Order: sequence, then C-alpha cells, then structure tokens
Amino acid sequence: MKDLLFSFQGRINRAKFWLASIAITVVYLVVISLVFGSAALASDPAEALASVGMIGGIVTLALIILMTWIGLALGVKRWHDRNKSGWWVLIAFVPVIGGLWYLVECGFLKGTAGANTYGADPLAG
Repeated sequence: MKDLLFSFQGRINRAKFWLASIAITVVYLVVISLVFGSAALASDPAEALASVGMIGGIVTLALIILMTWIGLALGVKRWHDRNKSGWWVLIAFVPVIGGLWYLVECGFLKGTAGANTYGADPLAG
C-alpha cells in the first residue's frame, strides 16, 4: 500500500488508478466535512477558514499536501504504464485540453503490454 500511494517508481493499471483515486477523494471529502462542518457551505472562503481556527487550517493544509503527493504518485505510475515519462502529469496544467488529455490517457487507455522502460506489466502474474 505504501508503494502504491507514495512511491513514484513502477507502474499501475487503470483499475488501481481509479480505485486509489476514488478512495483518496472520498477520504479527502470526509475529512474536509469533519473539519469544516457547516462552515464548508459558507459563501466566503475566508469566513469558512476563520470558523475552523488554526488547528483546522493546519489539518486542512497537511491533508492537501498529502493528497497532492498521492495524486502525483498515482499519475506518474499511470503514465509509466503508458510508457511515458512521469513528467506528463504536468499536462494537467494546460487549460481545458490538459485535464481532458490526462483523463483519457491515464483513466481510459490501456497500458503497455509486457515490460517497458518503467518496469514489468502490472497485469502479468
């Protein structure tokens, strides 16, 4: 589990990518709703942050950093499965087309069959 979520080495298939992405999103949303509660519904973000105090802000910041790291690790390994450099995760920063490209490449297209530059096929026994 540690290698899946925190390592930038190796490859993962689409199923692991989707399951891990959905799981971290759910965890993130649950923690945010617990920390912010009804303040998360406030129309003013500054008001929401002020209502949770310093501890809530620190927890939220730590969670954002953790989820960003995990998201990057998953993305890099998924690009590796497509036999492309992990630097392709940066395509998501290209307005409009970048996020769509990332979604199609990582979420829907098959990985390279057999071993590639980044390791063994994750679907091979």
